[in-house]
Order: sequence, then structure tokens, then C-alpha cells
Amino acid sequence: MMRQALKKGLAGIVVDGAVRDAEALRKMNIAIYAAGITPQGPYKDGPGEINVPVSCGGVTVNPGDILVGDADGIVVISPKDAAVLAEKAKIKSEKEQATFRAIEAGTLDRSMYSDEAFIKRGCEIIDDAWK
Repeated sequence: MMRQALKKGLAGIVVDGAVRDAEALRKMNIAIYAAGITPQGPYKDGPGEINVPVSCGGVTVNPGDILVGDADGIVVISPKDAAVLAEKAKIKSEKEQATFRAIEAGTLDRSMYSDEAFIKRGCEIIDDAWK
């Protein structure tokens, strides 16, 4: 099935269940997200539907949705929200890169990690062992 998906030009597969042949799948040039691995074969004879909303991992995925994934998981994006979310993601990434540069330069403002800042956020400090 994965070879057929590759032949059709699919970039990835999401399975809200288990897959088998994990070692062979890892060697394929396709992103595969699954809830687990099993030695059992698939149930190929239905039931099933195509181009209908589905629930996957507790998230509704509609036909035409954009799925973006990495090693941490998958985000489901409605096409109508894609441009705004792409811009927000770009801004977030730029801020993170600036933070990384500040850490490397030793100039990061750590006041947001002070006891006072945590207390303002409602955190209770039991002792100072975390320091």
C-alpha cells in the first residue's frame, strides 16, 4: 500500500491505528505517522468512505485540510486559515531564532524565569532545589 502511495505521489500517510513492516517503511521516502506498530496485517475489505470528515487522534480532519508534520506530531490546518497561520509560524520561528542567538551570546533576559515572575504567574515555589 505504501509503495502504491509513493507511486501516486503522496507525501505522507496518517494512520489512526497501527502499521506493520516498520523497518521497511522507515527506508521509504514517505512520511508515515501511526499510533503504533503491529505484526498483524490490515483489514482491507471495508467498511470505509472517501472524502468525508474523519476523526484522527481526536482531531477532525476534513477533505482538503492541510496536514503539516514533523517528529513531534501533526497539525491540521484548514485551507482558509493557511496564509494567516503561515505568517504567525514565521513570526514565531523568527522570535525563537532571536532567543537562541541571545542564549549563545549570553544576553538573554532571564527575568521571566525569576522567582517573582513565577509567583506572579501563580506558581508556588516549594523550595529552591530547581535553581
